[in-house]
Order: sequence, then structure tokens, then C-alpha cells
Amino acid sequence: MTAEIASTSAPVIGWDLGGVHVKAALVRDGRVETVVQAPCPLWRGLPALDATFSGLPDWARGQADHVVTMTGELTDCFADRADGVAQLADWAGAKLAGSVRIYGGRAGLTDPNRARDLAVDIASANWHATAALVGRYRSHALLVDIGSTTADLIPIVGGVPAATGYSDAERSETGELVYTGVVRSHPIALTDHAPFRGRRTRLMAETFATMADAYRITGDLPEGADQQGSADGKGKSLRESETRLARLIGRDHGEGASADWQALAAHFAEAQMRPLHDAAALLLSRADLPADAPLVVCGAGRFLAERLAARLGRPTVALTDLIADALPRTGADWASTCGPAVAVALLAAS
Repeated sequence: MTAEIASTSAPVIGWDLGGVHVKAALVRDGRVETVVQAPCPLWRGLPALDATFSGLPDWARGQADHVVTMTGELTDCFADRADGVAQLADWAGAKLAGSVRIYGGRAGLTDPNRARDLAVDIASANWHATAALVGRYRSHALLVDIGSTTADLIPIVGGVPAATGYSDAERSETGELVYTGVVRSHPIALTDHAPFRGRRTRLMAETFATMADAYRITGDLPEGADQQGSADGKGKSLRESETRLARLIGRDHGEGASADWQALAAHFAEAQMRPLHDAAALLLSRADLPADAPLVVCGAGRFLAERLAARLGRPTVALTDLIADALPRTGADWASTCGPAVAVALLAAS
């Protein structure tokens, strides 16, 4: 997404440094002017981040008040999360022009040189930023941010994030983090079997396909959401996605018709919905969330979050509708996909 940049006031740029994507949002005078997401194979080390950064629009490398959140610290190029937090914070302090602050969730904003000491608070705290922003608009809600890799389900109570867990491990135990997303997740992580032409077939225990293939076949995958290479390194046409899904059940593409591959993709979509439904139902059963608390939805998988809300009989509010007054006329979908980057920028700007 690109927009004209007309104002001359000092901008705020929010960053979300992930393990597979870099996201940035430019805010000036309390309004989001433009948002960008770019692929970044961070598991190859910080040179991959340098390469991605060099390809971003000029505004991302300009003088600004930079505010950084991250999830990339869990990437296996780092010794551990504290090492990842420290290295990413040092990178931001060295590469970003202007002032740089690191978002520490419950610890607030901090200088990059203090990041290692606050690593427990900083690590993967991007969910906290989005939830804190939602809390400014809704006193009680369940934030459901379904991305390319993971899903965050965060209760908002009294206008503040009210997650029981904080770290990835803790939130995985509480249902506030479901490690599944609409692009990079593998169907074999969701189920070990599938129906095909009246028979129950076991899946091949291989990463032949991703959920991006399934949602491409169902027609749900948003334009531009899949910025990663395919599982077999080939293209992303409908036929190529069907071929990859066919391999999961030991079949060739020619052994099924379009309707068969549609049904198979729908089965995997349902398999992904089930753990999300269970996690949301658990969280919505909390005594401090009223029965009419809406689901505030965002992310590349917003379409899935909307279906989850309908399944639960809950009202739905898009994050982009909550902050519509701060968004440009076009490009709101990218603001939804890059929710944490938008959130840290807006929080810092205010």
C-alpha cells in the first residue's frame, strides 16, 4: 500500500520485526499515511533483515520517531529469545534514522540499550500493542488477530489487555496464542486424515502444501497475503495449489476434479477453525467478559476471524473500522494485516 505524504510534521514509524515479515506503518499528525509488509527470511541471520530493509520504501529509512515491536527474536538464528531481543534492538538502534524506542508491552517503551534486561517483556509483545490500541475504543472485547503464522486471542477488560499469559509459552497454555495461520501453517499440523470421494484417507506426513494453498483454492486468501515461497518452490496458480494438496493424500492432480480439491481445501479450513473455536470459547467463558463483548478482528486471516465470530454468535468489529478516522481512504486491508506496526505507531503518536 502506498499513499501520498503531504504533511511536513515529524513522523512516527511503527515497526513489527517478525521472523518471516517486516511490517512498518507511517503515522503523521495522528493519522496512518502508508503501511508496508515485506518478506524477510530472518532465520538466515541479520543480513537478511538488512536486505529487506534496503528494499523498503524511502520513507521507512527516513528520519522519524521509530517505535519497534518484534516476534523475530524466536527465530533460530539467535541463541535464545533474550539474544534475539538484544540483537534486533541493537539493529534498530543502528539502522533506523532518528529516535528509536522498543515496545515492551507491560513495561512500556524503552531505549534499545536496555532491551536485553527487559527481554521477557519485549519478546513477542506485538499482540499487547494491538490489544492496548483496541482498549482505547472498546472497554470489553476479544481481539482475534489471525496472521500468516499464528493467531492471537486477547481479552480486553476495562479497556486494557487482560491476557492471563504473557510469553508465547504461557499464552499457548491459556489459548491466547494458537500457533496456526492462514499462509504458512501446514495442513498436516491440523489433522492426520481427510475425506476423499467417500473414503477416509490418512495424510502423507510431509510438508507438501500450506494453508495458503487451501485458501487459494477456496478463494479466501487476500491478494498479496502470501509473500513466501510455495512448499515445492513452484508457482501459485490454482492448479499448482491443487497439485500440492493432492500430494498430501498421495494423489496426482488428475485423479480428482475441481470439486474434489475444493472439498479437500474446505476440510483443512474446517480443521484450522476447530482449535480457534475452542480457544475463543474458553476465553469468552471468562466471568469478566460480558455476553455481548464483540470480537475485534484483524490480520491476514481476518476473514477466518469473522467466520469464527459468526460461529460463536458474537458481533464482529474490524480493527480498521475502530480506527477508521486515522486511516487513509485506501489501503485499510494492509493496516489490518500489519496491525501491531500500526498500533505501536498510533500509541506512540498519542
